[in-house]
Amino acid sequence: MIVVIQRVNRASVTINQKEKKDIKKGLMILTGIGKDDDASDIDWIAKKIVNLRIFKDENDKMNLSVKDIDGEIMIVSQFTLFASTKKGNRPGFGDAALPDQAIPLYELFISKVTELSGKKPATGEFGADMDIDMINHGPVTIIIDSKNRQ
Repeated sequence: MIVVIQRVNRASVTINQKEKKDIKKGLMILTGIGKDDDASDIDWIAKKIVNLRIFKDENDKMNLSVKDIDGEIMIVSQFTLFASTKKGNRPGFGDAALPDQAIPLYELFISKVTELSGKKPATGEFGADMDIDMINHGPVTIIIDSKNRQ
C-alpha cells in the first residue's frame, strides 16, 4: 500500500463533476492499493497516519498529530501511485490491485482510520472521475509504502 499524505488547510473532491466533499485543516490521503496488500498493510498505515506528528506545536515544531489538532481527514483512491515507468513512456499499472481486491481493502482502510481517529473521513469514490482541490500547508507531503516498514 502506498499513500501520499499532504498536510492541508483545506481540501475538496468533486466526484463525476457533481458531488463535492470537503474538509478543513487536516490531511489529504491519496491511497494506492497494491496486488500484494492485505489487512496488515491497512492496519500499519492507518496507525501511522493517525499518529504522524506533522502539525506544528506552540514552539513551531512538527510535533502534533491530526488527532491532537482535532483535524479532518480525506481519503481518495489513486491506483496511479503504482505506476511503473521503467519501460517506454506509457506507465504500467501491473502492481496495482484490481477492483475486486482493492475495493474491500479501501473500505477497510476507511473503517480503520475512522476507528483510530474517532472521526469518519471524507472520501472520494473508488474508480470515479474525480477533481481534487486543496491548499497544501507548508508544503508538507510525505509518501509511505507499507512494504518499506521493516
